[in-house]
Amino acid sequence: MSEKKALAGLKVIDLTTALSGPFCTMFLGDYGADVIKIEPVGGEQCRTWGPFDEKSGESGFFCYANRNKKGCTLNLKSEKGLQMFYELVKDADFLCENYKGGVTKKLKIDYETIRKINPRIIYVSGSGFGEGSPISHRPCYDVVAQAMGGMLYMTGFKEGAPVKVGPSVADHVSGIYQAVGALIALHHRDMTGEGQHVDVAMFDTIFSLLEAAIPYYTMNGVVTERNGNVDPSIAPFDVFPCKDGYVALGVGNERLWEKFCKTIGKEELLEDARFKTNDLRVRNYLDALQGLIRGWAKDYTKKELEDMMDAAGIPCGPVLNIKEVIEHPHTKAREMIVHCQHPTVGDMAFQGVVAKLSATPGMVETASPLLGQHNQEVFGLSAEEEAQLKEEGVI
Repeated sequence: MSEKKALAGLKVIDLTTALSGPFCTMFLGDYGADVIKIEPVGGEQCRTWGPFDEKSGESGFFCYANRNKKGCTLNLKSEKGLQMFYELVKDADFLCENYKGGVTKKLKIDYETIRKINPRIIYVSGSGFGEGSPISHRPCYDVVAQAMGGMLYMTGFKEGAPVKVGPSVADHVSGIYQAVGALIALHHRDMTGEGQHVDVAMFDTIFSLLEAAIPYYTMNGVVTERNGNVDPSIAPFDVFPCKDGYVALGVGNERLWEKFCKTIGKEELLEDARFKTNDLRVRNYLDALQGLIRGWAKDYTKKELEDMMDAAGIPCGPVLNIKEVIEHPHTKAREMIVHCQHPTVGDMAFQGVVAKLSATPGMVETASPLLGQHNQEVFGLSAEEEAQLKEEGVI
């Protein structure tokens, strides 16, 4: 295991809860930052979210999002707890929080307060609606961000109700934006010595992911509707049923279209006026082309279709379930499942590090902390001092 860590020496104070903020600080921790996660005395909310380990009762959700962190508890509403927090931030590089609008000011931990203590700090805020919005005060979860940001309306089949994208895409991508924003601000600080505030909203994140739906409306006045797995800009670009499941197929340019027609033995489609260009294929897809391809695909297995398209260089892949994804050779070759030892659960397996850096690779070294596990280490307490502060309700 490499000892080189890209973010070694950087101190992150992590006040985040749920998923978007913890995903940001997990990202920083994977590359070597010293992440100190501070929870309320009773623990943060996602410790109550399943799945749970049968023996210890630990939340798998919490463990997933909080690896590579030290864990502390602190009552920020107590004067002693607030002063302990101020001491921590004096030499911190990042402070990450995802309270709803107005809460940090009430707690006296807002950016303007913290920058007086540490002008170099990079203060990262993740929230549902960000600052300066008429609805900044509202709490938000992923499903709300997907709904209000436009994604939920576009997702699902035409005849059905709007459908949430399965995983919490607003949380995860917001977390990535927060981490990227923090690192951009770090580069600026390296050049100027100045810290700054990074403000990321889940609503904005979802809106940023709507691709061509925005120019479809701003250029043509078209409101993108639900259309199942069909892409509004490329055809064929869809999911097709076959003998033993489904395959996804994307034919994104004229060269691939020619290869595709030859591979499936339907070269006559190349001369069909309805399919001469991508734009025409999009217009005539549901009425004509989709049925032709479905009729062809139904006679093959997923593996047969995958191999056939692979040989022709056409993007294609089977629809895999979670077990199949975990066991796929790609997942293993790319080290996308990693193991670490949790103090009560034992061996745990998680998603690995995505961005593979050649000189300073990210790594999963420690499991998520137990509640208050590192209070003595982080606050410099003896066992007696820790017990006294617990009795006073400070930690």
